[in-house]
Amino acid sequence: MALLLGVLVAVDFFAERALRADYERTGFNQLIAIARVAQARPPQLSQAPAASPEELAALRAWAQSMAASGARVTVITESGLVLADSQSETQIMENHAGGPEIRDALARGDGRSIRHDVTINRDLLYYAVRYNLAQGPPIVLRFALPLETVDEVLSSFRRSLWLASFFILLLAGAASLLISRSFSDRVERLKEFSRRVAEGDFRPLPADRSGDAVEALAVSLNQTAARLDGTIRTLTEERNLSSAILGSMVEGVAVVNGAERLVFANPGFTEILGLDVAPQSGNALLEIVRQTELIEAVRQVLNGEPRVEAEIVTGTLRQHFFAATVAAVRAGDTSGAVIVLHDITDLRKLERVRRDFVANVTHEFKTPLTAIQGFAETLLGGALDDQQNRRRFLDIIVEHARRLARLTDDLLKLSKMDADRLEMEIHNVSAIQLIESCLETAQRRAGEKDIDISVDLPEKLPEVAGDRRRLAEVLQNLLDNATQYTLPGGKITLSAESGEDEVIFTVSDTGIGIPKTDQPRIFERFYRVDAARSREAGGTGLGLSIAKHLVEVHGGRIWVDSEVGQGTQFHFSVPVFHAEPGSNGSRSSGFPHI
Repeated sequence: MALLLGVLVAVDFFAERALRADYERTGFNQLIAIARVAQARPPQLSQAPAASPEELAALRAWAQSMAASGARVTVITESGLVLADSQSETQIMENHAGGPEIRDALARGDGRSIRHDVTINRDLLYYAVRYNLAQGPPIVLRFALPLETVDEVLSSFRRSLWLASFFILLLAGAASLLISRSFSDRVERLKEFSRRVAEGDFRPLPADRSGDAVEALAVSLNQTAARLDGTIRTLTEERNLSSAILGSMVEGVAVVNGAERLVFANPGFTEILGLDVAPQSGNALLEIVRQTELIEAVRQVLNGEPRVEAEIVTGTLRQHFFAATVAAVRAGDTSGAVIVLHDITDLRKLERVRRDFVANVTHEFKTPLTAIQGFAETLLGGALDDQQNRRRFLDIIVEHARRLARLTDDLLKLSKMDADRLEMEIHNVSAIQLIESCLETAQRRAGEKDIDISVDLPEKLPEVAGDRRRLAEVLQNLLDNATQYTLPGGKITLSAESGEDEVIFTVSDTGIGIPKTDQPRIFERFYRVDAARSREAGGTGLGLSIAKHLVEVHGGRIWVDSEVGQGTQFHFSVPVFHAEPGSNGSRSSGFPHI
């Protein structure tokens, strides 16, 4: 609309000037034509300054007749005196010698001008011609047309122009409003679509079928959004997959930038280092890690080493061993390091157990073998004829041979357990009968040490699913240990209680107890809290390890509660027997014949 208004003002301005110039040109042409007619029928005047009254009257009549053409006619002397005028009395008219058209006419023969006439108070077109008289100086015939006509024409034109322009502006404004509204609505849709894409909503923009540049832009944006959606989905899937992999890894993984600040750490890293709060991205490595070996390995990698491996140890009482691998990461100008911590605690524990096992087996075999060899050599060296000592020597050899046999049997039993070749028959076993069968043997040994054994059982216990002989072996082993480590005059209590799906057996004593530091290892092979006392009693150090294996094969668990000087409680659980529908009750449905 501003453009239309500017065009309208320019048209009005230039059209007015053109019309006025055209009207003036036409007016002057008309005045020239009248002047030619006047020259063809000139006034009858002998001498201008000294004209007689009759000649002046005739001159006025001539001016009136020439004014019939529509022009104002004035006759002026060379000195500017008005002799006749078709519209005004000559007596009241001023001297016209200063008029530009008068001067030009006297000088060149004709002259023209446009100016305001003070006599009639109107703007006029003036055209003057010089007319030479027969006698005396020439006179000037001046013809004038008013400009009111052009002003009226211009006013009418302007009114028509503005009225037409108003309707044009009204129609153009309405059309522009509709077009701009439609265009702005489409632009708003594109803007809303861009906002949705920025927020992650990649639904395509419906096509408007307009065929213009805006539709082409919408199609291009749809294609861009579709590609972004596909790329983001791929990246999201890869990120989720990587996060799931890193989050589920037992190994600790962390990424450190060149400024030794954490970029990423998975839960395993937090758990391995024993941190109370998960470290955040941007934390300094020194604020998180206290192991100097790991920090030094990271610094070596950041200083140019491609890969550094180290072993770190965490904890004091319960040490954990980790193999740390630090590798360099470089992406463009950015450098960093990836830390991977592998938990090798079990490996180190197995290595220690293997070393201890070899040492213990060697020691356990060496003692009886040395005794057997020594006493056998003594007998061969002449002691066979010694009636007093040879019997004692042979008893010692037999005792140590039996000890070797027990040790060999226990090792074979553990070997079968490890190889899953231990034969077991799972039946429904009465818990009360199991306890009573072991109690008789335990009371005999306890009576020798003046130890009291009591039983604390509920009125009713469910049957358990297990191998009667193997369960009796477990319970007998725990009773033997309680008897062995309880001082004379002490007390042993055998109890049981039923849970939801299991029966828990407990052997409690008032013995010497087990230190807290030794409790996690008492189920290891050949591990003894008091090695000297165990060997005196003839133990092999494998009883608790065998008991643990047997309980776990039955689907149960075994654990210990103890304090030094307060006694010990060994607990183990056995699943309750559930007979199969239609069975004779001789086999548990959940345990095969192993």
